[in-house]
Formats: sequence, structure tokens, C-alpha cells
Amino acid sequence: MTGAASSDRRRFLAGGAAMLGAAATAQLWLPATAQAAERPLPEDVFGLGVASGDPLPDGVVLWTRLAPEPLTGGGMPDEAVSVQWQVASDARFRTVVRTGWTVARPALGHSVHVDVRGLRPGRPYYYRFRAGGQLSPVGRTRTAPAPSATGDGLRIALASCQNWQHGYFTPYADMLEQDPDVVLFVGDYIYESSPSATAVRRHEGSGEPYSLTQYRNRYAQYRSDPDLAAMHANAPFVVTFDDHEVDNDYAGQVPQDPDKQAHEAFVDRVTAAYQAYYEHMPVRATAVPNGPHIQMYRRLDFGSLARLNVLDTRQFRSDQATSQAGAQDPSLTMLGAEQKRWLVKGLRLSPARWNLVASQIMMAETDLKAGEGKLWYYDAWDGYQAERNALLQEFKRVRNPVVLTGDRHLTMVSDLKEDYADPASKVVGAEFVGTSISSNGDQDQAAFHAQFDPLKGDNPHWKLIDAHRGYHLFDIRRDGIDARVRTVDTVLKPEATASTLAKLRVEAGEPGVSLV
Repeated sequence: MTGAASSDRRRFLAGGAAMLGAAATAQLWLPATAQAAERPLPEDVFGLGVASGDPLPDGVVLWTRLAPEPLTGGGMPDEAVSVQWQVASDARFRTVVRTGWTVARPALGHSVHVDVRGLRPGRPYYYRFRAGGQLSPVGRTRTAPAPSATGDGLRIALASCQNWQHGYFTPYADMLEQDPDVVLFVGDYIYESSPSATAVRRHEGSGEPYSLTQYRNRYAQYRSDPDLAAMHANAPFVVTFDDHEVDNDYAGQVPQDPDKQAHEAFVDRVTAAYQAYYEHMPVRATAVPNGPHIQMYRRLDFGSLARLNVLDTRQFRSDQATSQAGAQDPSLTMLGAEQKRWLVKGLRLSPARWNLVASQIMMAETDLKAGEGKLWYYDAWDGYQAERNALLQEFKRVRNPVVLTGDRHLTMVSDLKEDYADPASKVVGAEFVGTSISSNGDQDQAAFHAQFDPLKGDNPHWKLIDAHRGYHLFDIRRDGIDARVRTVDTVLKPEATASTLAKLRVEAGEPGVSLV
């Protein structure tokens, strides 16, 4: 990010209150006839804030949801509502570059997804919405660089696994200060678990969500976290889901506990969960669900510097293996045939210097058995080894592949190996498994190291393992990627102190990762 853009952001944050006051009195962008025709709505319809996502060189998705009573279904009248949107090149909206109208419909929870086009590449923009005489908070976003741009650099923040009940989302406060160009969220945006009386923050409702209204309420609760809301309002997100957005460890249309959830009932649950996910995420209309199906895997380019391949490792996978032999069954798939072809083709034909793969679950091996033999997590890529190994073979022919992952609630940075059965096999890439935002709370570090340190000899590809909460920050340039593991001292309180736990480096043209 350029110095001018960073300075612009600081002015935006510092002048937020004044800017909102100015917005409240700025009526000129709404024609007088429209002002007179606006129907009154319940107060605080923009309480869930604003967000943007999936930046392109000429556009970005702008999001909000009208929900004056967010924890009880939304509280909106059962009718379509006109919403005006506006994009400007400055925080005070002196120079408006795009404006228009859209409709928030009851069928989609009165959510708004505006796919703005006609913007200039690699630029910050500011946006806001208006409905029923009320103005939204102002958001800030940024377009991707032009396709031919080599770029001065790209800053990506990697986040995942934010369990409301395990703590506050304090890492986002530090992420905001680090000013990423884009936030990559790789899964477990909500947790479907029942409320706990002993939790740091109690889940809404009386049990797990199953219906659309219940999932909407759970998302609305998570969206109310102030640090998450502030981060959404200050940078575009690129999102994908893992399992807890629906049901822990589900695979396709197979629940974790098929003896307790009938197939038809689970399909209904998936349908509700995917719709609520779309309603609360800044994604394009291509992701509008079709029953229990949603288009989530997609590709974003950031000039000629980086290509980001966003995977869906839940919707098309085979049911998890239950044995070592099953984990090596060549018929098992994580991606499904169509997504795998799409990924391989995009990697082979990529013009980018760096080829990033956003995978919800860990690709590098995790051998949980010290000494002879192997013990794997079957829900991760270790449970789908034939397909994983085929992808790692492809990585040998890909320029600078780097996998960005979540799920583990741990920092696990590894070399990606051609064949994990052979410790001497070639390194073909690097993987960063980002720690959780809050899941697992303030973990017992001594207990973690007592469990995992004895396994390092069986996993020589691990370069760093840690159990603090936080996120990873990547500065991507043509010559290399500089990564920082940013952690907080606590998620048990609304405020925390952040620091850099470790620095790592991936050199262009040299597969693998090293500690700095």
C-alpha cells in the first residue's frame, strides 16, 4: 500500500465521527422527490454495519443488511425496500464516482450486495448506503491492481476460526492498525454450537441453529463484535467457509452424526446455512445459493503479482476416512472432479509471480504419533492423500505456490513436500496455517508444547508451531513474501496487546519457507 493511501486511511479513521456527522446532514445525493417518497423504517436499520469484498481491478462488492432487530430475525417489514448506494474517491464524499439504487428483499434477509463496476484499479474508495431516511456507516475499500501491474506490493491478512463463546475478536483491532489491502478469511466465521453458561460470551438462542432464522440470528450476533465490524468497514474481505458455518466436520451432504440427523433434515439445514452465509458475506451474486448448493470456489488476480485461488473443501468432498488405508484410498476426493480441474488449469496457466491457494484445511502432513507409524487427522488433507499428493506433484510445475489455511486453531508453518512418506523428497511449496481469532481461547501454552514438541521429529517439515490467538500478515513483493505471525495476549477481555511472535520469509523461485 502506498504512503498516500495509508495517510488517507489514517485521516479516515481519525475523522470517523466527524465524517458520520457530515453524512447525516448530506442529503444532496438523494433527489428531493426520492426523499419525499421514502417510507419510514424501524430505527437503526444499519446496525450490522457495512462491508466490501472480492476486489477486481474495476470493481468491488459492497454489502450491508437491513436488520433493526438483528437477534430476532431482523425486524424488517415483509416487503422489498429501496436502498441507495454511493461510492466516492474521498472520505467526505466530495468526489462521488458511482451511485445507484438496489432493492433489499425479504427473501434474502434484506441483505444488499452491490457489484460496483467502472472503478479505477489499485485505488481506495469510500462507500455508504441510505434507506428509509437513514444513513449507514461509511466504509472504505480498495480495488485490485490492473492486470498488467507488477505492483509495489500486496498486504494480505489471513484470518479464521472466530468462536464467539471462546473470546473477543481482539486480533482484528491490531489487524486494523496494520492496514491490509485485503483480508482473507478461510473458514469458521460462526460456530453452530449451543449456548454455554460458562462461555466468555454466550451464544444467542437456546441450541444449535437449524433453520434460516436461527442461522441469521447467529450471524447477526457475530457481526455485532465491534472489532470485526471495524475491520469489515476498512478493507475488502475474500471469504470462504469451512465446517462450523453448517455442522462440525460435515462432508458434502453427510453430517457429522448421520445417526442423529436424517438426510432430508440435513439437506434442509445445509440449505438454510448456505443462504444465511450468502446474506452476511460480501460476495457476488454468483454465490446466491441454489438450495443446498452454493458457488464458492473462485479466483482473484492482483495484477501480475499474485493469483488467489479460493477453494471449497466442504461441499464436494467424500465422507471422511476412518482408517489409514481409507485415507490413502484414491477414490476419495476433497475438491470433486470439476473443482480440481478448475484449480489445476488455473495454476498451470497462471501469469502471476505468486500462486496462492486458500484452503480451509491443512495440506501439509500432521503425524500425531511419535516414533514408528503414522496417525493423521482424517478431516484434513491427510485424510485425502491421493488427491493431495497429485496436487503436490502439480506444484512442481507451478510458479511460487503458497497455501494459506485455517481450521487448526494453531500456527503451523510448513514446507510442502513432494512425498511425505519420504523425508528426503523435494520441497514444492510453502503452507501457512493461520491461528484462530478466538477459538480455543487463551490456550495453555505449556500443555500445547508438551503435546506437540515431541512430534517435531516426526514432522521435520514444520518450521513453526504455536498456540497463541491472532492472525498472519503477508507482505507480498516480486522477490519474496515476508510473513509475520501477529498474536494477542488475551481474547478473554475486550482489549488486548498485540505483538509479532515470529517473522518468516518465502523467497521467489525457492520453494519452502524459513524463519527470519
